[in-house]
Amino acid sequence: MEQTNVTALYEYLDESAKVLEHVLDVTYLDALAEAGDNLFEQAIIQDLASERKEQLLPLMERVSSMTFTKEDVRKAFQLAVMKGMKGVVQPNHSMTPDAVSLFMSYLVNKLQKTDSKGDVLDLAVGSGNLLFSICNHAEGRIDKAYGFEVDETLLKNAFASANLQKHEIQLFHQDSLLVNMPDVHLVVADLPVGYYPKDDIARTYDLKAESGHSYIHHLMIEQGIRALQPGGFGLLLVPNFIFESDQADKLHAYLKEHAVVLGLLQLPASMFSNKQQQKSILMIQKKAEKMKKPQQALLAELPSFSNVTAMQEMMSSINKWFKEQLGR
Repeated sequence: MEQTNVTALYEYLDESAKVLEHVLDVTYLDALAEAGDNLFEQAIIQDLASERKEQLLPLMERVSSMTFTKEDVRKAFQLAVMKGMKGVVQPNHSMTPDAVSLFMSYLVNKLQKTDSKGDVLDLAVGSGNLLFSICNHAEGRIDKAYGFEVDETLLKNAFASANLQKHEIQLFHQDSLLVNMPDVHLVVADLPVGYYPKDDIARTYDLKAESGHSYIHHLMIEQGIRALQPGGFGLLLVPNFIFESDQADKLHAYLKEHAVVLGLLQLPASMFSNKQQQKSILMIQKKAEKMKKPQQALLAELPSFSNVTAMQEMMSSINKWFKEQLGR
């Protein structure tokens, strides 16, 4: 039933987006957000000729009477966004893979206590797949959610998807390095990798480069730690080479002063087309009085997510670490 619902919703989004892409003369991704808005409003909200509306309405009527779970909506949007990203050259147009989003949701649930709710912030929310996955699997652990994104097209899709999932998430079309962040219990992000062009802004960060452009992934780690309440957690997708770069010593020193590195989990190499793109999950906790520090960090190379037996063994090891080191 779930697959039927996901497929039906994806087909609506895809077919409607293709019509709107042609009629409005916009990209598929822009048209996709419009298709999502139409379904949420249960009307064709664009100013179109009547024959075009008659083309779109039957597509909507096919799914209007169906009931979709939050995960149905997230998965259908994810499929459509992935289609729209194919052949797109913008480096920021990429999506956190579903298996990674789900695994990070599991880690969030291990970190967050079950007896209290916390606020979550995504520093680079994109089309929302990672943040929505965490919220959908949070088992009541998430209170307020915030997302920042500089790409308007991706953010419009996140907004449309959030509406259909009935999420109360505050989304901002802003560079997350330019603003004062809300105090939150949890920071997540699939960090963009590379140089940050705004040197005047970078200079306000401890992790600025001594000369030339600063690394955007370093600045975002610092911004994430700034946003965390004492004792709060960060779960960040970082490049594998992050602790080997020319500015790694400065990052090491900053993390040692302000946070505790709980773990570094390397994602399967098979998920990436080349070594430079390979990423790891960095798990940190902002320093606080009387916090429980692990005697040893959780360091591991994750097996392929499709290898069920190996993943079960890895999850058992991770669960054991959480119990022994953090008492969870």
